Amino acid sequence: MSEPKPPTPTPGDTYKGWLFKWTNYIKGYQRRWFVLSNGLLSYYRTQAEMGHTCRGTINLATANIAVEDSCNFVISNGGAQTYHLKASSEVERQRWITALELAKAKAVHMQAESDDSGDDCPAVPPTAGQGGSCRNSEVQSTLRTLSSKVEDLTTCNDLIVKHGSALQRSLSELEGIRVGGDMGEKIRQVTERATLFRITSNAMINACRDFLSLAQNHSKRWQKALQTERDQRIRLEETLEQLAKQHNHLERAFRGATVLPPSFSNPALGNKGGVSGKGDASDEDDDNEFFDAMEDPAEFITVPADPKYHRRSGSNVSGFSSETGIDDQSVNFDELSLASNPESPQPLELEPVRQRRTRIPDKPNYYLNLWSIMKNCIGKELSKIPMPVNFNEPLSMLQRLSEDLEYYELLDKAAKCQSSLEQMCYVAAFTVSSYSTTVHRTGKPFNPLLGETFELDRLRECGYRSLCEQVSHHPPAAAHHALSEKGWSLRQEITLASKFRGKYLSIMPLGSIQCIFDKSNNHYSWKKVTTTVHNIIVGKLWIDQSGEIDVVNHRTGDRCHLKFAPYSYFSRDVPRKVTGVVTDKDGKAHYVLSGTWDEKMEFSRVMQSSKGENGTEGKQRTVYQTLKAKEIWRKNPLPEGAENMYFFSSLALTLNEAEEGVAPTDSRRRPDQRLMEDGRWDEANAEKQRLEEKQRTARREREREAVKAASSPEEADAQETGTEASEVSDESTHPDNYQALWFEKIDDPASGETLHVYKGGYWEAKDQGSWDMCPDIF
Repeated sequence: MSEPKPPTPTPGDTYKGWLFKWTNYIKGYQRRWFVLSNGLLSYYRTQAEMGHTCRGTINLATANIAVEDSCNFVISNGGAQTYHLKASSEVERQRWITALELAKAKAVHMQAESDDSGDDCPAVPPTAGQGGSCRNSEVQSTLRTLSSKVEDLTTCNDLIVKHGSALQRSLSELEGIRVGGDMGEKIRQVTERATLFRITSNAMINACRDFLSLAQNHSKRWQKALQTERDQRIRLEETLEQLAKQHNHLERAFRGATVLPPSFSNPALGNKGGVSGKGDASDEDDDNEFFDAMEDPAEFITVPADPKYHRRSGSNVSGFSSETGIDDQSVNFDELSLASNPESPQPLELEPVRQRRTRIPDKPNYYLNLWSIMKNCIGKELSKIPMPVNFNEPLSMLQRLSEDLEYYELLDKAAKCQSSLEQMCYVAAFTVSSYSTTVHRTGKPFNPLLGETFELDRLRECGYRSLCEQVSHHPPAAAHHALSEKGWSLRQEITLASKFRGKYLSIMPLGSIQCIFDKSNNHYSWKKVTTTVHNIIVGKLWIDQSGEIDVVNHRTGDRCHLKFAPYSYFSRDVPRKVTGVVTDKDGKAHYVLSGTWDEKMEFSRVMQSSKGENGTEGKQRTVYQTLKAKEIWRKNPLPEGAENMYFFSSLALTLNEAEEGVAPTDSRRRPDQRLMEDGRWDEANAEKQRLEEKQRTARREREREAVKAASSPEEADAQETGTEASEVSDESTHPDNYQALWFEKIDDPASGETLHVYKGGYWEAKDQGSWDMCPDIF
């Protein structure tokens, strides 16, 4: 959905814009371009179709317009035609309803006027409904007058040509005759024809003068009328906008007053008609916030809290502990206090920050012959098939793993939080933000070679640096460690498992991610959700994230349950939606999170909860009363021209930039990846096959060394004491017989998991420029 967004349509005689139209139970709602003009509502698949193909038209004069809910409405003309439509927001729906009602009223009025009266325009000043037809009659009359003047000009032009030719012939004859009796007759003819030519020319000049004067007079009138129409359109647009906001405000106030009485006797009534948190500017004046009820399988809904919770008096606030939430104005309290504190440490000197690149070479348009790949797959193991770089993007999996730190500011803010529950909100938003870079990234990253590393040193710019290493190749596993000066550290070990289902490919990351904060010693862990790549065989590739994540604070027992809703043709919900609830160790909810993994996340504080009506499959949904939602994360815009640069973000564009002093095993030094980025894909394919064969040779060598180690004197001693040979050497039991260089495997006591953690030494080796221990993998 990366196409340019069209300008917002403005109400008037013509109203245009995008709406979602229900087609059938297979395709669901489809995006269509609708045009409202002269009392007719027409739709097209795209704006380009307006010149040649109309998909359908309905006459509003005999149509019925009905509103279903906050975004949906129906237009029907008695059964022959029925359009089920959905707008992108409630404000947009109200704009369309207002424009349709105005157009319907005007169409009915014009139809009655054409039946009961003639074509004459009334002498009294036209009203708003009559002004269009009156101006139309005036324009038609003016056009008829101008057409007659043009015909006069054409007739005069023909006469001038005729008499001019005759005059020319007479002059020619006059030159050829001798001086004699015929001289007087010829001169008389010339004089007569010259007089006719002069009269005709004068008539043409007068006609041109009349035409020019008439055109100038009407031009001024038309310009004035056009300016009046523009001013009227602007006033009408402002009026409709204000009416839509007032309607939205009144509807919210009505629902808040009727759905949630002080006794809170039936909170489940808030399930229908809820207004989304993505409201217009008028929402800033509201203290309460509605959320759309979650669709199948819905677990909870949220409704606005009682206004008493918003009062600033000490008697009301004292009922809540500071550990249960934050005030509306205290989200960035720590940042403001640090900025205004004169005693806060200031840098002694400012060193110039390195300017990172903002562009890479555009992606070339290479033709890919699928048969040439498929025929090489017959009878071979999938792990041994050399896939061309045509499917890749010029980044390795280690670099994609480092992209999780693009929104590191969320962890910086989390480190400043005094409340562990508030800190959980920022950590949960950070887990969602790591998927925002995948929405358009259909290219596969390079599989790292065993022992390959990638460092991301942003200590001076952002206050953190990270290191990744490929610690296993069969199965592929990468370890990642990041450390920040702001008091947090991040570590993860990811192993990918995939399943090909014909139409789509499911990628399931295995392993956990852990985040530790130094100040509070809070230890969080979570796992990633499943990534699905659709339309593998036919169609345009698109990516979806689905599943559930439990972010757990092992020190306090707090938990955040996040749900990534899979995309569905039949769902009316927002695509790529994510919802979550933050609970303490006793299961009490304190915060509700809502948003999308490709755009933004919001969180709101829970004031009260209650069991609502039974939802799908007989499950009883929980209703949360919440304060107004606050935005906690928003995706950074893509750089200009990103569609030609693999849809890389600003951070991704810098990951493969060459740097001095990195390890010889760093992904930036990988030759096939560098050749692909430069657009030399044929050379990159050849280099990729060379590196893969070199890796296989190195693995066979390690296997031979493992066999020799198994037959060493230590094995004999072990056999005499009854010890298994597998206990003598851990390397012989490792699938790759490889020991990681910068990471070591430990059992984490907090989470109870076994994972690779950074053991140190890399940054010291970089400072010394000593890389003797690094293997030769490139």
